[in-house]
Amino acid sequence: MVFSSIIFLFYFMPVFFLCYFLVGKKYKNIVILLGSIAFYSWGAPRFIFVILGTTMVDFYVVRFMSASSSKRKRILLLSLSLCINLGLLFYFKYSNFFVENLNKSLALIGIKPIAWAKMLLPIGISFYTFETITYVVDVYRKVHEPLKRFWDYQLYIILFPKFIAGPIVRYHDIADQLYDRSAYETSEYRLRGIYRFFIGLSKKVLIANVLGAAADQIFNLPKEELGTVTAWFGAISYTFQIYFDFSGYSDMAIGLALMMGFRLPENFNNPYTATSITDFWRRWHITLGAWMRNYLYIPLGGNRVKSKWRLYFNLWLVFLLSGLWHGAAWGFIIWGAYHGFFLVLERVFLLKWLAKIGKASCIYSFFVVMIGWVAFRIEYLKPSLSFLHRMFSWRVVSNWKPDAQYWFVLFIAAFFSFFTLTGIGKYLQEKIYFASYSLRRHYIVTFVLLLLCFIAVGRITASSYNPFIYFRF
Repeated sequence: MVFSSIIFLFYFMPVFFLCYFLVGKKYKNIVILLGSIAFYSWGAPRFIFVILGTTMVDFYVVRFMSASSSKRKRILLLSLSLCINLGLLFYFKYSNFFVENLNKSLALIGIKPIAWAKMLLPIGISFYTFETITYVVDVYRKVHEPLKRFWDYQLYIILFPKFIAGPIVRYHDIADQLYDRSAYETSEYRLRGIYRFFIGLSKKVLIANVLGAAADQIFNLPKEELGTVTAWFGAISYTFQIYFDFSGYSDMAIGLALMMGFRLPENFNNPYTATSITDFWRRWHITLGAWMRNYLYIPLGGNRVKSKWRLYFNLWLVFLLSGLWHGAAWGFIIWGAYHGFFLVLERVFLLKWLAKIGKASCIYSFFVVMIGWVAFRIEYLKPSLSFLHRMFSWRVVSNWKPDAQYWFVLFIAAFFSFFTLTGIGKYLQEKIYFASYSLRRHYIVTFVLLLLCFIAVGRITASSYNPFIYFRF
């Protein structure tokens, strides 16, 4: 079940919030937990018991670790919890990939392939794993006390707005909200949550879906029918699709959580206005970047390592693993290594040059990011190189032509991706997303969003095309 589906918009969401607002404060967490279990079970009924079972084991392992005064025992229990969570991720997400590549290697030397039944990927397992790791590590580091009851931990993990595709919420950032959300359980914040949800829905349905349909048509063209201009249209379309698809989903997640009184962290900050790849990763999937920094880069030594080459290697390795986290395919690994390469290059010398250019350097970062998205979209090395070859070797073929709707949506996407480069753009964004609303502004925003919602729902009902890119991660 995705947030932009009819089943969610007209059945699940109204029923859930009706129950949530009717029950007393004491029972609200129970309603959220039951709703979250129902939400996940709808899309992955076979795996809900895996999630419930492993979280129960993990909860008690962490509880015993927290109560122990022996450092050795604490380390052993920490290792056990990490092995359970990372083992689960590896088994479901990467076993097919590694067995397939092993069999290809064995075939080269004449050895029979290993028989292997392909594993199905549980929805949201990458996000689930990272959040379970933050829990055990935060408790081990004594950043925050462990939760008192298993059902509180279950709620933290499976909270449905964030469970499928984030934002990745670190345990210590939300732990206290599980018990007391009174600071945000007001009419003002609930209205902001509704506005945020419908802004995200509009991004997803009215922009991402239109550009995504065009991107799919282009990337699925046979090699001989793909011309240079068409290839560039495909890369540009996917570049804007993935941004409005994922940022739209994050907006919807943040909005839904805010309606319940949860304050989730922001996940995007105008990433295509970044003036470098370093800056891009401060703005794109912010919660993933923060997780990688706090739970991988810093434990590897961070900026405190003695050798610059070790620092560069650690930085590159973190992004290589970030690519692998996104998916079990060489395209994701190459995408991560590609971004890591530019991050190292910027640390060595490029940032100094880019600083002299100023805001215009966003052209460089947008171009680098767009080229990287080709490998991310195609997932396989040879087809990615073939597509990139078409982009950079002039070939006139016109089997795909953009229509008026495409041009209009592309313009809207580009405008909203870059409008914060101006002062007035930043001012408007601050007013819409974060500033207090006057009664007049509430009326205006409500009218605009109702109109956008009406159009978005019309598009959802009229079209069967409603994918979500990060749903498979």
